[in-house]
Amino acid sequence: MSETVKFPFYIRLAAVLLCLIGLFSIVYLGRDIIFPILLSLLFAIILRPVVTFLIKRLRFPHFIAVVFAIVLFVLIFLGIFYFISLQVSDMANDWGKIKNNFYYHIEHFQQLIRDNFHLSKREQNEIIINATKSSMDSGKEIVGSTLNSFTDIVLNLTLIPIYTFLFLLYQNLFVTFLIKLYKPEHHKKLREILFEIKVAVQSYVVGLLFEMVAVSVLTTIGLYIIGVEYFILLGIITGILNLVPYIGILFAGALSIVVSLSGSTDLSIIVGVIVVNIIVQLIDNNILVPMFVNSKVQINALVSIVGIIIGNVLGGITGMFLAIPIIAIIKVIFDRIESLEPWGYLMGDDLPKTFEWHKIKIPLYNYNTSTTTINFSSDTPEDIIPENEDNSAIESNDN
Repeated sequence: MSETVKFPFYIRLAAVLLCLIGLFSIVYLGRDIIFPILLSLLFAIILRPVVTFLIKRLRFPHFIAVVFAIVLFVLIFLGIFYFISLQVSDMANDWGKIKNNFYYHIEHFQQLIRDNFHLSKREQNEIIINATKSSMDSGKEIVGSTLNSFTDIVLNLTLIPIYTFLFLLYQNLFVTFLIKLYKPEHHKKLREILFEIKVAVQSYVVGLLFEMVAVSVLTTIGLYIIGVEYFILLGIITGILNLVPYIGILFAGALSIVVSLSGSTDLSIIVGVIVVNIIVQLIDNNILVPMFVNSKVQINALVSIVGIIIGNVLGGITGMFLAIPIIAIIKVIFDRIESLEPWGYLMGDDLPKTFEWHKIKIPLYNYNTSTTTINFSSDTPEDIIPENEDNSAIESNDN
């Protein structure tokens, strides 16, 4: 009988660190290939209920159902892009007014600098010209990187629907592959892990979409009340940027301030934009997030922020967007494996969900811990993995 060799702690720690270094190096070097595939897998998990509905309710063949779901997915994105382009074209029509207002604010800003720092406009212009000359040296590199980024975006926009289509088409193939990797006694745990991953990812992304719509509507209404031009465009952009946790809303607020100043000569509108963004964020963090983005996997803020920073280093905006779903998947796996359960608990949010102030307890929203048992009554893991691991037992949906 084979015996398990137990290595000292420092050897195990070194092995873990080497594995992490190798994993991050592979992801960083292959990010142009890996991140579009991960994003497509995320979209495939989201679209899986649509494909299932078309197959079971409308009796579509599996291939036709997948094609219909992908076409619907692409049309939704094209519709959003078309609506935003219409708003941008309206802004372009007022470019002369925006430019005049921008120069007005520049003049006012230079006047403030002259009064407070005793720098004449000529000296300020010389500083700006010198800074412009130094930045022109790297202009060609910036243009080249911009063209490369645009090319990568166009390529990814083409590949992601194709990858998503193939993930949905060959879903039984991937599931059977996972079954063959493990012995039959581990299949029940594998079903539960895949089921919780599906629920965690779907509830997070669908809740995120509801949150995006709500934030867009609230921001649009707030900017309209304070009299900001292009309030619809800024509201939509704020909702979309809010998809990137913690950081996206900062860029959205800065963009709203710049555009509002370009459309108006009143500096007091900055205060209004800041107040609107603060109110929307308070509503978002205290009402929308617990209501819509309350998935079965709770992740604490520290792990979320660190994960988003790592995602930004590895994959930019795409990595930041994928950070939370990937962390949720990792936590589900850790929670179901006994030796990794402490790490899953460390990633979770174990704070009490009630607030006490002057002996008054204010209940917040329902809190599902990581140890919540799976409810098999509505959607069972058997819907994901067939009972029989043999390929012949898997029913083909291509009929």
